[in-house]
Amino acid sequence: MRVGFFLREALRAMRRNAAPSFAALATVLVTMLVLGVFIPIVQATKGAANSVRGRVLVDVYMRTTATSADETRVQKELLAVPHVRSVEFVSKQTAYEQQSKQDPQAYQLLGTNPLPDTFHVVPDNPANVLSIRAALTPPSSGGGTIDPAIQSVSNHKDDTRKILEVTNLVTITAAALTVLLTLASVLLIANTIRLSLYARRREVEVMKLVGATDWFIRWPFVIEGTIVGAAGALMAIAVLGVTKVALLDPLANNWTLIAAPRTIAFTALVVVLLGAGVMVSALGSGLSLRRFLRV
Repeated sequence: MRVGFFLREALRAMRRNAAPSFAALATVLVTMLVLGVFIPIVQATKGAANSVRGRVLVDVYMRTTATSADETRVQKELLAVPHVRSVEFVSKQTAYEQQSKQDPQAYQLLGTNPLPDTFHVVPDNPANVLSIRAALTPPSSGGGTIDPAIQSVSNHKDDTRKILEVTNLVTITAAALTVLLTLASVLLIANTIRLSLYARRREVEVMKLVGATDWFIRWPFVIEGTIVGAAGALMAIAVLGVTKVALLDPLANNWTLIAAPRTIAFTALVVVLLGAGVMVSALGSGLSLRRFLRV
């Protein structure tokens, strides 16, 4: 295959049809900019939802009369409950020190430590929190717990259920928006390229009538789409890079809200945008040309 010939033909066609090529380039640029902004936002949103879900625990409060042997026994019982990933023990002294740091004046007035020894039960999946709590307070216990040394189990069923529902909704919405935006981007770029090809349909028909094969006609258009896609993606990456360095990085150093979310690395985002721009434009050119090859 004569790559040099097809490349020259693609560049010549872009010069002769500057307006349609520019429209396709602008479409790729705008679409890649939208994707470049949307991908980190979706990842930050999903990360925040997962962070909230990760803090959903079951707290088991021990009786004040519980001994070390009771605590060891209860810890083994908790680890044996289905869907429990880990169990963290927090003594009442440790809990008192943590709480007194947050509100020293209130705890100085108390004089004594009112907090119990506590086990933080971490589920293997946040969705299993309610089933773990149900296992710790079975109906057969008559409203009690699985061990007499346990005073009570945290009862936040409604709050937990709301947290799980909201975070599930956020995750599903983010995934749906990602799919919709991706489809819209592909269709928008493909339609713009199709309009560009429509303006040159006579050229394709003449080449077809003089005996050129389909792939001989198609390769310059595919290469042209690749060039346009790469150029549009690189311009979008440049705009995003300048925005990141000039605006986001200085704000992230002084504003915790921007610095906190963990999103896709900029290098990975560059690869995704460049690959998406080139692939969609090249495929759009090759596939959109099929209708004009039927002469």
